[in-house]
Parts: sequence; structure tokens; C-alpha cells
Amino acid sequence: MSAAGGDRAPGPDPLLVACALRIEQAALRSAGGGSGRGSGRGAAGHTLLRTGMGPSAAERAVGRALERPGMDRAAVLATGFCAGLVPGMHPGDLVVAEQTRDPQGTVTCTGSALLAEALARAAPGRTVHTGALTGSDHVVRGQERAQLRATGAIAVDMESAATLWAATRGGGRPVAAVRVIVDAPEHELVRIGTVRGGISAFRVLRAVLPAFYEWHRSLLLPRR
Repeated sequence: MSAAGGDRAPGPDPLLVACALRIEQAALRSAGGGSGRGSGRGAAGHTLLRTGMGPSAAERAVGRALERPGMDRAAVLATGFCAGLVPGMHPGDLVVAEQTRDPQGTVTCTGSALLAEALARAAPGRTVHTGALTGSDHVVRGQERAQLRATGAIAVDMESAATLWAATRGGGRPVAAVRVIVDAPEHELVRIGTVRGGISAFRVLRAVLPAFYEWHRSLLLPRR
């Protein structure tokens, strides 16, 4: 039977992995996460999208990506670097969002526990934190960090909440957010260890791409 046109059997739902920065994209590409400018194909059915920095850019880019043919049921995973809010966090630690928050609302993530387990296997020795990931439209420092922590959030970044909001606005789909801490209460970006912390976070992000694929495969398994 021809695979063209209406005779084509539907394939598995694709995965869109969204990051904001060129350096984040470079880490994911070096792990096999796609190539090309803006977006690229990774493993079968997996697309890497660089959205640009900030919530508005993320929302626009993800919205456009999900309008493409075949993306109506795609799972979406937001990733990249973040600032930790909890004392004791270190550059290279991982954050798995149970929910994302920003002024537009709260999005509950899918399969956070399974994703955290997959990340622990992919990056042995790295601490994996789970909890609420909050969004901001600017870099958070000093007292503002403590104020966000008081809301119950464990980390902050500029794109994850907007990415997942855009992904779920048109209906339900699996969504997740995984961030690597590059900036923490005792390791702020203004400090001398910034470069070392950034290199550590880059290496961790490069190592954990297989965990994203494992999470995506788990979504395709029949539910008991």
C-alpha cells in the first residue's frame, strides 16, 4: 500500500523540545537534539526549537511551531537554564517542574515523577529537585529571589511558563519543563564562580536529552 496521502498510517505523537538561548541549543544539538537555525529534527519525531529569550518570544515561537502540520498532538518540553531559589542548590542541579506559573496562570505538568527518575539515571550524582517553576520577564536577583521562594516556587526562568501556557492554550497535550540550575542563592551570576557553574550546567543539559526521549516514550505506552 502506498504511504502517500490518506493511506499513510499515523505515526506516534511528536515531541517538541523548546529552549531559548543559543548556548542551550548548542548543548542539546551536541547530544543529538537536531540541527539548523531556529529548529531542527532530532531523533525520530523529536524537534528542537530555539524560541529566543523572554516569555513573549517563547509564546510566539511555540504557538507557530504547534500550528505546523502534524503537531496538533505534540508533547512539549521546555528546557534550558534557570535560577534556583532554595538555599543549598548548586549549579548543575536539575529542576523538574510539577507545575509552571506566571501571570497568565498555572499549568500542571505531565509525568513529573517519571521524568525525575529518568533524569537521575541520565545524570548520576546530580541532585534533581521537583516543585513549582515560576516565570519572570527579567533576571531575578537578591530580595526578589526570596519573595518568589515565599510563594512556594523552587526555581525561576523566563520562558518555561510561557512555553507551556502556549502549548496548552489550544487544548490538552502532555507538557513538561526541565531546567538546569546555573544561578543559585549562594552562587549568583555576579560571583566569580559563574563561568565554572555555567560549564557545569552546559554539560548536564547535554547529558540529559535521553531522559527527555524516555519521558516521551512513556507517554506512548498503553495506560493500565
